[in-house]
Amino acid sequence: MHRRMLLAGAALLALPPARAGATKPEVAAAIQALTGGAKLRQGRIKLDIPLLVENGNAVAMTVSVPDAVSEAERIRSIHVFAEGNPNPNVINAFFGPRSGRPGLSTRIRLATSQTVIAVAACADGTFWTDSIELLVTLAACIDEI
Repeated sequence: MHRRMLLAGAALLALPPARAGATKPEVAAAIQALTGGAKLRQGRIKLDIPLLVENGNAVAMTVSVPDAVSEAERIRSIHVFAEGNPNPNVINAFFGPRSGRPGLSTRIRLATSQTVIAVAACADGTFWTDSIELLVTLAACIDEI
């Protein structure tokens, strides 16, 4: 019995370590898949998150978008990506025609210092973005595999 446990432990040690976060090309590919290759435009969406985060376990974040002028400019969805997290697509929020002002406030977990990117998809097929590079002093998400 002890020999089996020893062999199982040795097998676990031989496994490659789990990757802590996504790479920038993986995040770019996820955003590309979301936009279908459409150009990301700066503005129209505002990401509000602290630049210095003491604890990555619960980081307050607000994403806001001003009211759309016409049905074509209506925000259909907001997506948030965190480049250093094991799962970089952190939030997907969808808004219908009667949702009112699009936006959200929540807390997210951040694995390490990284860039957080918000993308808003409009009904007319345009995509708007905002990003913030932040410093996390106490990392979260380290228990993910």
